[in-house]
Amino acid sequence: MSKIIINQNEELTGRIMSVQKNSFIIGYEDEEIPGKLKGSFYGEETESLPVVGDYVVFRYNPVGESMILGVCERKNLLQRPDQAKTAVMQYMVANVDYTFIITSLNEDYSYNRIARYVSVVLQGGSVPVVVLTKSDLCSNPGRYIREVESISDKVRVHAISAIYGIGTDELEEYMKPGVTICLMGSSGAGKSTLINSLSGGEVMKTSEVRESDSTGKHTTTHRQLIKLKNGVSVIDTPGMREIGMAETQEGIDETFSDIVELEHMCRFSDCRHDTEPGCAIKAAIESGELSEERYMLYKSLGTENQRNYAKKKKISMWAKEAKKFKDMNNIY
Repeated sequence: MSKIIINQNEELTGRIMSVQKNSFIIGYEDEEIPGKLKGSFYGEETESLPVVGDYVVFRYNPVGESMILGVCERKNLLQRPDQAKTAVMQYMVANVDYTFIITSLNEDYSYNRIARYVSVVLQGGSVPVVVLTKSDLCSNPGRYIREVESISDKVRVHAISAIYGIGTDELEEYMKPGVTICLMGSSGAGKSTLINSLSGGEVMKTSEVRESDSTGKHTTTHRQLIKLKNGVSVIDTPGMREIGMAETQEGIDETFSDIVELEHMCRFSDCRHDTEPGCAIKAAIESGELSEERYMLYKSLGTENQRNYAKKKKISMWAKEAKKFKDMNNIY
């Protein structure tokens, strides 16, 4: 029985706290209410379906699943290609102020993967905050902080040890009532430990990291929103060892804004940065202003994004043709 007094069939606004297949948990005041989608949602574009972090209008049912009637306008939406690499987009979370990109300072650390996360987060309209965990296991965390800061001037970086409380005070600036923080990173990077540290209690289960390869088990199996006592909402996500690029060009350009600016300084607008005279990219690499590795990463992510976008368009066309064929058969 619900602890709050609500009239049956009353229309309310709540927030999606978790999604598992066709089952939803809606947060309303201090209650967690099971919900399901109104029939008109089916057949809609995937982007229109509720994701964790969405605010939704629902009709309350005290004896069963409440009916989700609509999704409120989003402030932002984070997405990525699905894990099957079909380039179909997977819509992850919505209405996120900060996205903590969690990377531990062991074999999990990857400059390239962090750059991918940053591009996805900027594309989605959230603020990327790289949190380098397990700093107590690293002899020179400052080196990694400087390296991550070089990824983009849009990135904020903190090195912490949640177990020993080192550097966690730096995260207090984000812990304001009403703020939503999404946590992304590999399994075993310390997301659950960080949530427990920020909340001051054991709200998430943690798992051990294998010493052989510094990776952990998937403690979190689905995206879920947790509201902390201080009024901050934290969205935990399953571990991701890799993240693809698709529909992310604006995010890539924001991440590598220095390279985009250099490209505009080339003598020729169609410069391929190869043998053309007056190439600002080549000049920057030769002078040491721009590292060749950074430029190659920028090109690589852009190429992957274009390839996946083309694949997505083709899959979308096939899906429309299949639906058209099915509708024709239903008619006849």
